Amino acid sequence: MAQAALIIRSVVLSLIALTLVACSSTDGEEETGPAPLLDFEEERKFNKVWSSSVGDGQGGIFNRLNPAVDGDLIYVASAQGEIEAITVEAGKTVWDADLEQLLVGGVGVGENTIYVGTAAGEVVALNKDDGETLWSIELGGEVLAAPQEKDGIVYVQTFDGQMLALNVKDGERVWSFRNNLPVLTLRGTSTPLIYRDSIIAGFANGRVISFELDTGAVRWNTRVTVAKGDSEIQRIIDIDAPLLEHNGLIYAVSYQGKIAAIDPASGRRLWANDASSYAGMSLGFGNIYVVGEDGSVTAFEKNGQGARWAQTVLERRKLTGSAILSSYVIVGDVEGYLHALSQVDGRIAARTKVDSDGIQVDLQTVDDMLLVYSNGGKLVMYKLEEKSSGWF
Repeated sequence: MAQAALIIRSVVLSLIALTLVACSSTDGEEETGPAPLLDFEEERKFNKVWSSSVGDGQGGIFNRLNPAVDGDLIYVASAQGEIEAITVEAGKTVWDADLEQLLVGGVGVGENTIYVGTAAGEVVALNKDDGETLWSIELGGEVLAAPQEKDGIVYVQTFDGQMLALNVKDGERVWSFRNNLPVLTLRGTSTPLIYRDSIIAGFANGRVISFELDTGAVRWNTRVTVAKGDSEIQRIIDIDAPLLEHNGLIYAVSYQGKIAAIDPASGRRLWANDASSYAGMSLGFGNIYVVGEDGSVTAFEKNGQGARWAQTVLERRKLTGSAILSSYVIVGDVEGYLHALSQVDGRIAARTKVDSDGIQVDLQTVDDMLLVYSNGGKLVMYKLEEKSSGWF
């Protein structure tokens, strides 16, 4: 009976995650579809360097199977269990494997190993060189974020509030911690961040916790935001976006809450501003760029002095986490478009369509290129160049 209840809860939370953005209006507005795309003066052009196809991509639910870049290779997984190692330079497949399991999280990359999470609550370790399965272990909760490895230990955060440290050689548990979950949460988990001798993680109750790598002892436990509202949906304050580290500070953003700067030594919250996001942040020009759940993109000054600019023309387009390319902030959307926004003032400078199935995985910068993994399984590398450049 307990297992059935857990399954029902997972389904309910999945439905909430898919519908929250459309239902989030508090002003009685009836607009639910993506805002129409407006004309703009094109300053740059997205030029495709190469394109590859990886199975069914994200599958039919809100998965965020982020590719992992490690040196000259990209490791990428699809929801149906396909995993490939693809070259950064040309998009050529070096090896591929099929786990024949439903995947919901990853890819994490270690020294010799890559890691993915299954719908059955397992974490699977594979050899980086050829994709051979090394071990798998059931953890009880879905692994929706990429595991992180350091010094022979892999750190895994699960959807049911666990943080675990596993031995890289065989998956044996080294230590574990369980955090109490709120009644309702978004379907997602913040990717843990290894910082010096700590593993730092954001949780569904709006807290960020720092653990000692070797023992799992809690060093500090900081509240980023406080739940507000009368209904359980209004009180959702998940930290699902990956934590961002820059110049010795940790930045965290919650859904329906705050963006905050945290001292990683003490856990002291240095500043906070109102924000609502579940997507990855990026940093440039002295700003932290936050993609709001409403489709806004806001440039917060990294010194905590507030917002420098906000762009709202992409409302309700369910934007991806952002990436920085040259002097532009890049985001993807639910209809499969990429948008380049100026870091100076947020104006739209370029646009292209990748995949009509949409994009929901955070974008990544690789050297001077942009890596995009669409919902339908298109893995594409772009450059952002002058309109006159002669790329195909």
